[in-house]
Amino acid sequence: MHVLDTLKARGFFNQCTDEAALRAHLDEPRTFYIGFDPTADSLHVGSLVQLMAMAHLGRAGHHAIAVVGGGTAKVGDPSGRDSTRDLMDQERLDANKRGIAAQIAKFCTGKMVDNAEWLDGLGYIQVLREIGRHFSVNDMLRAESVKQRLERQQGLSFIEFNYVLLQGYDYLELFRRHGCTLQVGGGDQWYNIVSGMDLIRRIEGGQSFGLTTPLLTTATGAKMGKTAAGAVWLDPNRVAPYDYFQYWINVDDRDVERFLKLFTFLPLEQIDVTDIRAAKRTLAIEATAVIHGREAAEAADAAARAAFAGGVNENMPTVNVSFPAAVTAVLVASGAAKSNSEARRMIEANSVSIGDARVTDVKAVMTEPGVLWASKKKAFRVESA
Repeated sequence: MHVLDTLKARGFFNQCTDEAALRAHLDEPRTFYIGFDPTADSLHVGSLVQLMAMAHLGRAGHHAIAVVGGGTAKVGDPSGRDSTRDLMDQERLDANKRGIAAQIAKFCTGKMVDNAEWLDGLGYIQVLREIGRHFSVNDMLRAESVKQRLERQQGLSFIEFNYVLLQGYDYLELFRRHGCTLQVGGGDQWYNIVSGMDLIRRIEGGQSFGLTTPLLTTATGAKMGKTAAGAVWLDPNRVAPYDYFQYWINVDDRDVERFLKLFTFLPLEQIDVTDIRAAKRTLAIEATAVIHGREAAEAADAAARAAFAGGVNENMPTVNVSFPAAVTAVLVASGAAKSNSEARRMIEANSVSIGDARVTDVKAVMTEPGVLWASKKKAFRVESA
């Protein structure tokens, strides 16, 4: 199967520039790039679309360049933002780069570069003369990320307005340095991508291509990778493999087939959602294995099965308390509730159990170790501190 057909069949394809020409271009190994700005010290589930697309292109024989945006992160991409990002100091930026580089390396079999290498040395006059003169302010104002901010009267800083120039220059430099002829990005990156292509054509007279992936939401309309508890991070120190497993096991039934195609490497012919419970378990195991390894995925699965059966497993999330402990306090300590009042509401809603015994009294206490269920799908091993 041609790699474009693979991307389409698995749900990665949104739009591309000149599909017929790109299809022919990808008939032989080419160099492509995907950029990741280090806005945090970990990527989250929302970044997996780009990471998996990178892996599929790499498996098809194409050469990946992962750009860790140490330069562009100093400016901040306005795409999908309602306000200007806080500017980071160099120490935090370096820590963020180290964090996401380790995660990207699991998917990128090619080069990993930092665009600070060529952006940090650019002078302001040089940017204006060599890059800025090729950009139309009228076109920049029509870019979706800019237009939305202005229409909402949320304002747009001058530094953000210039982001597209830097991303366009990234593509130009990668074309020059590595023969990169394809940029892949999220659907909100379309204008930035075609601007880089135009820069390559104007300055180097070269041909290049762009391809975007869809901006995903869940069946409920929620942004991919966001939960009530916050972002689902790829770093195991932020989200433990067991909790990461639980995120996938608890997805909406309507999302299971789509997510199996997007977030696992299972061959399409092996994806079967006839038994939705079994399909969810497969999704959770395979998606967790992609990020945390097969051993961690199987341990999380064993822990989830033990919890469902009312037992205890060493891989379950553990909360250490001093007995006797108020159930409300344990819920807060586990992170299942943000406050005592929220914990009381959970008990009043009959969503809390100790083992298989429902907790109905907001003043209930635990007097010995056991399994506390904060809902039908979230369990904690409670141990003595």
